[in-house]
Amino acid sequence: MPRFATIDVGTNSVLLLVADRTAENHFQPVLERAEITRLGRGVDQSRRLSPEGMEATLEVLAAFANAARALGAEGIAVSATSAARDAQNGAEFLAAAKARAGVTVEIISGEQEAQLSFASAHMDFGREAAGPLLVIDIGGGSTEFIYGNSAGRVEFRHSYDVGSVRLTERFIRTDPLTASERERVTSHLRETFAALPPPPPAAELVGVAGTVTTLYSLEHRIDPYDATRVHGGTLTRLQLEQLVERLCTLPLAERRALPGLQPKRADVIPAGALILLEALRALRLEQCRVSDRGLRWGLMAHRFGAPGA
Repeated sequence: MPRFATIDVGTNSVLLLVADRTAENHFQPVLERAEITRLGRGVDQSRRLSPEGMEATLEVLAAFANAARALGAEGIAVSATSAARDAQNGAEFLAAAKARAGVTVEIISGEQEAQLSFASAHMDFGREAAGPLLVIDIGGGSTEFIYGNSAGRVEFRHSYDVGSVRLTERFIRTDPLTASERERVTSHLRETFAALPPPPPAAELVGVAGTVTTLYSLEHRIDPYDATRVHGGTLTRLQLEQLVERLCTLPLAERRALPGLQPKRADVIPAGALILLEALRALRLEQCRVSDRGLRWGLMAHRFGAPGA
């Protein structure tokens, strides 16, 4: 079977997928890895990628590309999202990625990001959904909403500049959050999401990316992380309300010790949890399915799916 790799360079983390393409044009994972490198640290204010964020990301990117080549990947597709889009020195990062990792990084738009995330969710959940599918992709710098019909056609998509890293840097200064900081985050999210069109009747929401999978792992104390236990799970609004209360009142040191939470994500997970909770409230939905997959899987199908399949 032909083997390919995709790497998703996000604001907060870098994710690798190496997969074999079957005769049925499905993809079977061979290797999946994720590292938090915080490429987007400080970008919201400075509009520049920091030397520390770039170095950490380039180191992981080179390691992931080498791992893919060692496994025999015929092609490697690499995408970068919110932080690289926003940064004035994004071209510097692209040149360094070519030199250090031997890969060409494509900076994709928020609309492309939304499309690829929806494609991934529809591959996994579209057939079993009782009605239309909604997807929310919460990243470090932005959050994408995508509405699609049962046939998989996207009918609405939009990328909002609210992400777990961006909101943390913009609004949170104390440990733990003060009530006023939490209110500022919540008010900003409610104002942002007020423009969302109402979801179609019987719509089902699927959440992708690390914030959603982390919240599910926290709720069910999944430690170490196990994708087979996370993918396809469900988070209710009540569970999220309880998680938000817990995460917003615990000091950072105590959050880092929570089972199911990567210590490097502990500083931004309160903002991430608030994003998902306010999204559910804005959509007037009571639960969210959880996807361990996401943009890297959509990119895999888009770039390496069999022609004409």
